[in-house]
Amino acid sequence: MPRPELSQEQRDLGAALGHEIQERRADRSAASLAEAAGVRLDTLRKLEQGGTPTPGFFLVVDIARALEATLDELAGAARQRAGART
Repeated sequence: MPRPELSQEQRDLGAALGHEIQERRADRSAASLAEAAGVRLDTLRKLEQGGTPTPGFFLVVDIARALEATLDELAGAARQRAGART
């Protein structure tokens, strides 16, 4: 059974999460964050560029941990960012 198509809101939230992660890493390189989170660099880049609208839970957990942020902080900031754009 195929997955249901994502709504525009879901795609906007995924893009907002990616932008939030990119902003929070500030002057830290993507490679440095990817290494600290234990994820592949291309996976992180795809997420930051909005190419992963529904990233896996544990991927986000690992990135949040490497950013020293909570899931609530990342999700709240992403929701606020997406709301400001829509």
